[in-house]
Amino acid sequence: MPSFLLLEVLFIFLFSGVRQSHPLQEVHVSRETIGKISAANKMMQCSAAVDVLFLIDGSHSVGKRSFERSKHFAIMVCDALDINPERVRVGALQFSSAPRLEFRLDSFSSQQEVKAKIKRMVFKGGRTDTGLALKYLLRKGFPGGRNASVPQILVVSTDGRSQGQVATPAEQLKERGITIFAVGVQFPSWKRVFLTHPATCYRTTCPGACDSQPCQNGGTCVPEGRDRYHCLCPPAFGGEANCAPKLSLECRIDVLFLLASSAGTTPEGFLRAKAFVKRFLQASLSEDSRARVGVAWYSGELALAVPVGEYRDVPALLRSLDGLPFGGGATLTGHALRQAADHGFGSTTRTGQDRPRRVVVLFTESPSQDEVAGPARYARARELLLLGVGTDAVRAELEEITGSPKRVLVHAGPQDLFHRIPELRRKLCSRPRPGCQAQSLDLLFVLDASASVGPENFAQMQSFVRSLMLPFDVNPDVTQVGLVVYGSRVQTAFGLDTHLTRAAVLRATSQAPYLGGMGSAGTALLHVYDKVMTVQRGARPGVPKAVVLLTGGMGVEDAAVPIQKLRNNGVSALVVGVGPVLREALRRLAGPRDSLIHVASYADLRYHQDALLEWVCAVRKHWEFYEDSRFTFTRRAARCPDTTQLSCLITLWSLSERHLTKSCERSWTPSCFSSPVPSPAGVSISFTWAPLAPATTLSALGNCDRLLTGLSVALLVALPSLPLPSSWRKHLAITS
Repeated sequence: MPSFLLLEVLFIFLFSGVRQSHPLQEVHVSRETIGKISAANKMMQCSAAVDVLFLIDGSHSVGKRSFERSKHFAIMVCDALDINPERVRVGALQFSSAPRLEFRLDSFSSQQEVKAKIKRMVFKGGRTDTGLALKYLLRKGFPGGRNASVPQILVVSTDGRSQGQVATPAEQLKERGITIFAVGVQFPSWKRVFLTHPATCYRTTCPGACDSQPCQNGGTCVPEGRDRYHCLCPPAFGGEANCAPKLSLECRIDVLFLLASSAGTTPEGFLRAKAFVKRFLQASLSEDSRARVGVAWYSGELALAVPVGEYRDVPALLRSLDGLPFGGGATLTGHALRQAADHGFGSTTRTGQDRPRRVVVLFTESPSQDEVAGPARYARARELLLLGVGTDAVRAELEEITGSPKRVLVHAGPQDLFHRIPELRRKLCSRPRPGCQAQSLDLLFVLDASASVGPENFAQMQSFVRSLMLPFDVNPDVTQVGLVVYGSRVQTAFGLDTHLTRAAVLRATSQAPYLGGMGSAGTALLHVYDKVMTVQRGARPGVPKAVVLLTGGMGVEDAAVPIQKLRNNGVSALVVGVGPVLREALRRLAGPRDSLIHVASYADLRYHQDALLEWVCAVRKHWEFYEDSRFTFTRRAARCPDTTQLSCLITLWSLSERHLTKSCERSWTPSCFSSPVPSPAGVSISFTWAPLAPATTLSALGNCDRLLTGLSVALLVALPSLPLPSSWRKHLAITS
């Protein structure tokens, strides 16, 4: 008896023509016939003008193996098509929980290109929502297709178990003249099925374990045989087999969800925000939860849909969310924040420990059309914690509103948004640790703007610097920020004392020029030493100073001496190297404190923000001030002469009330004061004077007290507990 081959692909049928009891035919052919058909296929091609779109199921129920079979099937079909922009055009779209366009119909003009792209398609995973994919085509049409005069064919490859309704969108596509074919995949051999289940599964459609859609809260049902299944749950729903909630807000907190409902956000964005809030509440609120929730939406004005805590139960709260209308209109986020601060949490009189933490969670996908910095400060001054959720397009604005990148959740789409539920819950219930960003600092960034970096990567550097600035209190009394760029030349984008507010620094950072050309980090650091980190250019005496060099690694070979020159003058320096940089050259720049951060790519810079902030805080720890009333000046030193020579008498009383005196003349060299001064009490003291101004400015400094103001002075003390006189507090810093 000749051998027969049972084809794995068992049926191709019109989508809208499927009936539950239609018989499905087996196709038995000999190997010889298969060979003849294959040979004929290679000699025959469809050359008519037609648009063919493959809609390939990439869900978990299909699995990776059958997904690869679907790709192979599409490639075999392409072998029979004369793919050419004027004849047959081919495109592909993968679907699961949501559709994803793999390539448009007009993307490739040859058979080889199309087949290569299909081979590179990556399995997506998720639940099977064929209906959503068909609705996508109803809205978007055939991407890259031609007009209605060219026939359109849709080839759907799926296991047929959609968790959404498919009949209506399929019928609507047919009414538009689109011919739909469906290819069933992952079905077992009908011969094996007949032998195993002769009475129930032969030539009919069997009910599946997932047909009842048992997985809740957006979970994906994966069948395991006829009667068993398991659920792939979103991150926030894993407590039970069917994706029941597993999280709970255990902290005592009042939360107001503030949803943008403007024309810029679009109805789809507003629906995404509502869906996220609903899923978050389902996952996080329970009968014993200590959290109270409210919901408001805005475009031109704020509308308080559900006041905080004023709902009967969670189902009632969810029903209120369903009724929220889309407003349209202008995006006035600043106005909404001010109104939320005034009216969003009622008129409670509880204060201090008696009042729960109050949080506003802002959802927006559109930049505000009014000013947001002032209203955000207004809200934070009323002890409101601001959190932001949005797309990358509004990241910078959300960071300015919340005051920190750590309080912003950026998503790439609906599914990515739902995966942020656990992260939002942590942010709501975690208390921020006090940082060092409110202490004085002169901070300078040096950015590599050479051709080896490129304009796109330079833009990512700028974005990274902007995010770093958000935690700092930028003003002349606390943190000063400057920026230098280098490439074909070295340019000070703005000096330390140029901008007096954080908003101005953020704007100026965005406007820093990309220079191109060959860059020299050494030349840039010498420019910093000579023309930026000076008293005349805004550097403050007695204030910690830090330089952060961001480089792609080219042109750093000449930077070792200049960076050490900065460190010798009390300026801390950190090197951030990105990409395949010259590691040995960068290590030579790291210094004794190993001040080097290596980042794999420019896109990964944001993951190293905490490390850089910790380094800045460590810089400040070396500048702690002390005072003690037991130490006083015995007398004012004589006035310094109006020459380039320095002659000042420094007199201290030791703990044993014996005094030390040392008079020194020098020509701007620290050799005299760097020698130890023994005291009767056995305390070793040395002075290191590091001038930040040219010698010609000495005549303007006046007496020694004013001289200390004009110099950066570090007092190195052998005895850590040695206190200092109060009159030196503004000028001296303890270093280890």
